[in-house]
Amino acid sequence: MTKEQIALSRRAVASGRWQWAPGALDQFGRRVINVWPDDLGIKWSHIPENCVVRDADALPDLSDAATLGCLLALVREAWGDYHAYLAPGPGWFVGSGSRNAVYGEGATEAEALVVALERAP
Repeated sequence: MTKEQIALSRRAVASGRWQWAPGALDQFGRRVINVWPDDLGIKWSHIPENCVVRDADALPDLSDAATLGCLLALVREAWGDYHAYLAPGPGWFVGSGSRNAVYGEGATEAEALVVALERAP
């Protein structure tokens, strides 16, 4: 991940709305298999089957398509709008209905999603 991607990932986690979800990838190349509630842990794809860890230093890899999908799901939940979508032009935006309902904009898909997550009510 580039420095810019790491900074964006840190913003997503710091938003207060970030949650790991099955399918997401972290910066170490670990794919989330399962997440248990109440900070009981995360089951990562490369950890032995019976080993569950909570990695406070893990950051989402926002260059991964599945992770972006997880982020879009978080944005939809945060805004209470399950029809919100990500679209190009110019740059990228996350919105609903017409272009008049824009939740976040950015130069990349990831940036638009993180901005929408940060701005969520």
